Amino acid sequence: MTHVVTEACIRCKYTDCVDVCPVDCFREGPNFLTIDPDECIDCAVCIPECPVSAIYAEEDLPKDQQHMTALNAELARLPGWKSITKRKDALPDAEEWKDRTGKLSELIR
Repeated sequence: MTHVVTEACIRCKYTDCVDVCPVDCFREGPNFLTIDPDECIDCAVCIPECPVSAIYAEEDLPKDQQHMTALNAELARLPGWKSITKRKDALPDAEEWKDRTGKLSELIR
């Protein structure tokens, strides 16, 4: 099993989670973070760090977020999605987006 970043992260990209990850499994895209399933050790320390509750254990994913497992794996393998290991500021309009749902169409690959 692995952990999965859900749509809640899109257009927010809070990076509190990357500071606590012991294996540096997070990858950064333009407006979303993803977890590389080949690197994640299922430790769960990232879950409580996310201010928008965007991270779930794969087995606990809400039904409407099941598609994010494959998407996390796909995005983690894209050459432009590099490892992120240090916290940085969230996106400038993160506060406006943090409570919105159905953000998949906003994802920038």
